Amino acid sequence: MPEDEFAAILNRMVDTQIEGRGISSLRVLAAMRRVPRHLFVPPGLWDQAYNDYPLPIGEDQTISQPYIVALMTEALEIKDTDRVLEIGTGSGYQAAILTELAAAVYSIDRLASLTEGARKVLENLGYQNFQVRVGDGTLGWPEEAPFDAILVTAGAPQVPRPLVEQLALGGRLVIPVGDRFSQTLTRVWKTREGVRYDYHGGCRFVKLIGQYGWSEEGPDY
Repeated sequence: MPEDEFAAILNRMVDTQIEGRGISSLRVLAAMRRVPRHLFVPPGLWDQAYNDYPLPIGEDQTISQPYIVALMTEALEIKDTDRVLEIGTGSGYQAAILTELAAAVYSIDRLASLTEGARKVLENLGYQNFQVRVGDGTLGWPEEAPFDAILVTAGAPQVPRPLVEQLALGGRLVIPVGDRFSQTLTRVWKTREGVRYDYHGGCRFVKLIGQYGWSEEGPDY
């Protein structure tokens, strides 16, 4: 498919699936229009890349539904001076959206194959304000903390304590919290008065594996 056709499909995706469903941040909408989503999925799925559902990217992982990417990004309220931590690099698509909005993005994934693949796509697209590494995302990235915003792209049984600790004052953490089958999209604010929470509806993500997440070998609840 020619690139101009992909561009037309991308704009239609933003118009109908994202702006049409209530995402109003002009910065988020513009970022979603700039990132070619099809480059973050296997070539055999390019014809589905802009559809309204998640897609497999290998290693039993997925690229999230476009609307969910936009919803979570909008909830972070990212400023162009912010430093952002992403837990769950996956395909790199969400990281690309974040790099469009923030001063610096740090992204962690436990799967080396996905991390390396995402790095290559991000570099090929010309992004420079990001770092990716392999590790336990539930532990965060303490040597680069504090962060103005943290985004977790996998479902957790609880909010990992290290991530809250690595938030700057005024920082926002967006994370799906629940059981294996469904979660609630939760936003955590770190304020002078303490930590507060608000909620942004139901969702379903792959499991967050790690010390403060699900056990890879343990049972699912």
